[in-house]
Amino acid sequence: MTYDADVIVIGAGLAGLVATAELVDAGRKVILLDQEPEQSIGGQAHWSFGGLFFVDSPEQRRMRIKDSHALALQDWRGTAGFDREEDAWPRRWAEAYVDFAAGEKRSWLHAQGVRFFPVVGWAERGGYDANGHGNSVPRFHITWGTGPGLVAPFERRVRAGAARGLVRFAFRHRVTGLSATAGAVDTVTGEILAPSGAERGTASSREVTGTFSLRAQAVIVTSGGIGGNHDLVRAQWPARLGTPPQRMLSGVPAHVDGLMLGIAEAAGASHINKDRMWHYTEGIENWNPIWARHGIRILPGPSPLWLDATGKRLPVPLFPGFDTLGTLDHIMKTGHDHTWFVLNQRIIGKEFALSGSEQNPDLTGKSIRDVITRARQAVPGPVKAFMDNGADFVVERDLSALVRGMNAVTKEDLLDEAAVRGEIVARDREIANPFTKDLQVTAIHGARRYLGDKLIRTAAPHRILDPAAGPLIAVRLSILTRKSLGGLETDLSSRVLTGTGEPLPGLYAAGEAAGFGGGGVHGYRALEGTFLGGCIFSGRAAGRAAALATG
Repeated sequence: MTYDADVIVIGAGLAGLVATAELVDAGRKVILLDQEPEQSIGGQAHWSFGGLFFVDSPEQRRMRIKDSHALALQDWRGTAGFDREEDAWPRRWAEAYVDFAAGEKRSWLHAQGVRFFPVVGWAERGGYDANGHGNSVPRFHITWGTGPGLVAPFERRVRAGAARGLVRFAFRHRVTGLSATAGAVDTVTGEILAPSGAERGTASSREVTGTFSLRAQAVIVTSGGIGGNHDLVRAQWPARLGTPPQRMLSGVPAHVDGLMLGIAEAAGASHINKDRMWHYTEGIENWNPIWARHGIRILPGPSPLWLDATGKRLPVPLFPGFDTLGTLDHIMKTGHDHTWFVLNQRIIGKEFALSGSEQNPDLTGKSIRDVITRARQAVPGPVKAFMDNGADFVVERDLSALVRGMNAVTKEDLLDEAAVRGEIVARDREIANPFTKDLQVTAIHGARRYLGDKLIRTAAPHRILDPAAGPLIAVRLSILTRKSLGGLETDLSSRVLTGTGEPLPGLYAAGEAAGFGGGGVHGYRALEGTFLGGCIFSGRAAGRAAALATG
């Protein structure tokens, strides 16, 4: 039987690059397909902040953070909330991933040249009980070089494989079908799209210039999720979160369309947990967009006052950075799609970071000098650009003018100045109270006890209305689409399973297409820093397993 390669990998994002790199190391011949042009290699990982979840790392120990495998697994289980029959494999993937994060993950990446920013971030803090959602300790490690720095070693390994004749790139190849011979998936068919010089992330032509059919002993699906396809997001929107938002921003380009998931289903794959998804509640319109509806996520510290569309403060523990999906659930019950951060320049200068490699040129460019310069600025340059140009930002010295500006942004008089002032004054009054009953103020004090937060992420407690800390700032926040938490069901070898739980011969899946492992390793919620790591872990498993099964 004649094959075009040993393995075909569909999708040249991080998971696809990792799988291909492992196949190359095993001496396998690979065809790497992607519907986008070569300049988009690395996929969504390129645009990421490069956050990775480690357990008991040297960076944590240097920051006096005591972490352990047992604590991380407790946090994962409490966050995931596994409660379905189909969670059997996701549970096992979760246990294996925590083993990886507490074991060889860091040393394996370090051996390939990946380095990490020394201050560990504390994302998804939870705010419930010890067994509930959230990270009990800081675990968010930023890659030195952000997303591009994480993609680089795997792209380098793949390109070295191409130089050896082991990898053939097939960009502008859009898959439309999978088929099998004697029950084993071995054929990939689709359309060849016109060559495109579109810059990374921008829309590329969908003109079809031909068709293709390729055969291999195994096929690995690493095509990503559904975040760029708002129609599919709405179709799979979970009933538990109410009606989907009428207005959403996109955290990923439109080509992240999820269509490959349906193609795999049609070939017999089990696609589970479709209603589990991860969307951010702190999205802002990119004033300098790369793709349609391009949104950026604010990574906030704990101090901004979070108000709903009508000016009511969000309930405990829905503080900035504590519970993403809990906040989304609450927002969808308010009858409005947006919320507001109200803060001042002192807070925004210390506490606002913007997710994305392009929003963090100092870290992406690996410039220590620029990192130091950023720390000394009253407001970091990328954040200041949004203050000056962003459609969602209102900056005023006077609260009355601020509220008028907020209503002007939405073109609705939803906010009453007296009500907004009342929320701010009540919060400010608790700042000076050492016996405060305000749990957000308590959380701010708690954050300042962690050296990393005190140094770069949490402003010293002060009144929002303190004139010396001004001007006042309001930021409209929208729902930002991002990740699929469900996906193709896989065993620990990344073999895709059928509806009866048996492996579908010849077919593997990794990355977001596999729910980052098993069809949903995160369950209902994620601990952050686990998406890129999930692509790496599942991509490695798929590449190694496919290598053993072929050749």
